[in-house]
Amino acid sequence: MSNKHDGIAAAAQALAAGDALTALKRVALRDDPPALALRGIAMAQLGDLDRARDLLRRAARGLRADPLARARCRLAAAEIALVTRDLGGLERALGTARGALAAQDDWANAAHAGYLQARLLLTGRLYQAEAVLEALDTAALPPASRPGCWLVAAGIAMRRIRAGDARVALDRAARAAQETGIAALAAEVAQARAAFDAPAARLIESGRETLLDLAGVEALIGSDMLLVDACRNFLRCGATVVPLAGRPVLMALLRALAEAWPGDVSRETLLARAFRARHADESHRARLRVEIGRLRGHLAPLAEIRATGQGFVLEPRGGRRIAVLAPPVEGDHAGLLALLADGEAWSSSALALALDVSPRSVQRALAELRRAGRVEWFGHGRARRWIARSIPGFPTSLLLPAPLPMR
Repeated sequence: MSNKHDGIAAAAQALAAGDALTALKRVALRDDPPALALRGIAMAQLGDLDRARDLLRRAARGLRADPLARARCRLAAAEIALVTRDLGGLERALGTARGALAAQDDWANAAHAGYLQARLLLTGRLYQAEAVLEALDTAALPPASRPGCWLVAAGIAMRRIRAGDARVALDRAARAAQETGIAALAAEVAQARAAFDAPAARLIESGRETLLDLAGVEALIGSDMLLVDACRNFLRCGATVVPLAGRPVLMALLRALAEAWPGDVSRETLLARAFRARHADESHRARLRVEIGRLRGHLAPLAEIRATGQGFVLEPRGGRRIAVLAPPVEGDHAGLLALLADGEAWSSSALALALDVSPRSVQRALAELRRAGRVEWFGHGRARRWIARSIPGFPTSLLLPAPLPMR
């Protein structure tokens, strides 16, 4: 009997160190529920997620009389679901597992379940993710969970455009990964750091373009400049924000005027930018007048739009400078990616409404972007939601910590 327990303990220790092959050698020929659970975690770490799910289901069935071991199995299965983006019912599953583990005084795995909840919420509920993370007892986390927890903190800070907080979180993630000695954790932290160091946006001012990192974007937002944010589709000046995400025509007009500032923009150019009109007729010009009037109403507290001999010019109040904050790279589906850049989870119908295009056009664009690896979805049917893949904080590799020894 002691050999059995010794094998289980040795396999659990190997998994905690990221050595799935050694763990498998300890339990590969065993079919008792604790061994099945550890085999499932090992297969998950090796990337065979279908096999891992099956083994964990079998283990959970065999552990009905042991609520703690069963809760650990469910936690491991929930993490696999998170990594594979099978998010239906996952929030409830994690909450149930966390409660069961805490009730059995398994604080390490309960803390790991809380960290996974924050990581899940990061896909579309930033405020809730931040609240879960702040309430988490990070000291109770297993060592292999700590790098991922700091990556979630970094992901929140990057979405909030807080460069200093993101840098601190990434440094802590790197130290925590180094302490584990697990190469996969160090690689994920390095990937997140590379995303943080990459250009976050382009500043377009008076016809000149400059690449900005996240700190540069943060400094720009903190200034009193009149900033047309084409990454998130709004106009900002200090604490004042004018949202235009649901008004693509107004956003196109505003961006064209801001890029040309302090000069004016011809009516023909505005028609081409806002309506894609190659040959303007009187109906186009009438619509342009209407949309310029609407834009004037939105901008009234911050700027004025004045007619000139050939078009219109944007004049900020208070003698402020004007600039455009644009994505680092633009191309096909730039508007769609700009909406998804806010870090929130969008339905395709909401995206179609915001862009003023047909739902079918958005669905085709999303399919192309998914094939290119730039967006991903979770949920099914009407509950399906889309997010951008470029922001760290959501799992890119399997990070099962595996201090999950089965009694």
